[in-house]
Amino acid sequence: MKSKIHEYQENNFTRISKKSMLVFLFMLPLFYACNEEKKEDKTVETSDVIPIKTATVESLALTSDINASGLVTTENEAKYAFKIGGVVSHIFVEEGQFFKKGQLLATLDETEIASGLNQTDLNVKKYERDYTRALNLYKDSVYTLEQLQNTKTGLDIARKQKEAVAFNARYAKIVATADGFVSRKIANVGEVVGAGSPVLAINETTQNNSYLLKIGVTDQEWASVTISQKASVQLDGYPEKSFEATVFRKSQSADAALGSFQIELKLKMGNIKPAVGMFGKATIRTEKAQDFIVIPYNSLIEADGNKAFVFIVANNKVKRQPVTIHKFGNNSVFIKDGLQKTDQIVVSNSAYLNEQSTIKVIN
Repeated sequence: MKSKIHEYQENNFTRISKKSMLVFLFMLPLFYACNEEKKEDKTVETSDVIPIKTATVESLALTSDINASGLVTTENEAKYAFKIGGVVSHIFVEEGQFFKKGQLLATLDETEIASGLNQTDLNVKKYERDYTRALNLYKDSVYTLEQLQNTKTGLDIARKQKEAVAFNARYAKIVATADGFVSRKIANVGEVVGAGSPVLAINETTQNNSYLLKIGVTDQEWASVTISQKASVQLDGYPEKSFEATVFRKSQSADAALGSFQIELKLKMGNIKPAVGMFGKATIRTEKAQDFIVIPYNSLIEADGNKAFVFIVANNKVKRQPVTIHKFGNNSVFIKDGLQKTDQIVVSNSAYLNEQSTIKVIN
């Protein structure tokens, strides 16, 4: 009897153990799944918090030098011409040749000029004879006073005509009025030129202190420049040299063709004589300082030209702020507008942020 009871208990225990094992094996995957879900939820919750570093923006007073380019010219440019028309007989200089004040540069053929002088001289002599005869006849009461006066008027007109022809004859020659050089030869020997027609284009170089660099600037730059302001110039023809310069002249109207205002810088060239038309770059030192916000370069996002964005921190949240760039420095950016001096900007992990991000400042 005992053995049957004992056998029954053992069988019943075995059945219960098997059921428990089945329940345990069934619940085990659910237990691990719940644990994994809790782990995943914890991981997701942790990854939503983005660590960032921030910095307070800095302010810096910056002098904005004016950079512009232009061509070399001289203080005075001129076009030499004959006062009267005629045939060009001689041109004594070539393009690029230097000359001295008083030097003869060109002449007209004097055949026609000499003929005109002789004609006026003969005309004067004729009227002198007529006047002498009229005076004698007036003394003999043959000529009236009016006839004598008319003869005298004719003599005066003939003399003035001779003076005019002699004056024009003197200007049948081109003589240099100052030191300079020929920038362009417009006419050649044998050509017939009219009165006042340009023959030579020249540039004056008195004491080698007349070289200018003519540059174009904006209206704001023009307004900030003053006469005698200091500048430095580099010429393409002399790349290893830097020349001192000063503001010499400012145009009072914009150049219609270029759309800019013209400023002329007087160059200190020493013994160097540059070619007219040589290209040069100028930097004009302005005394006016302007305050700019300075931020690290790596705080910028989506930079496009002079427009960009930064993230600023306020109330433990980030805000996407548009800014305008003035210029780039060494690992820094000068901001023209968009930021205040008290703003805190994000300087790390900006690429992972948006305005809904949860942040943690780790400065």
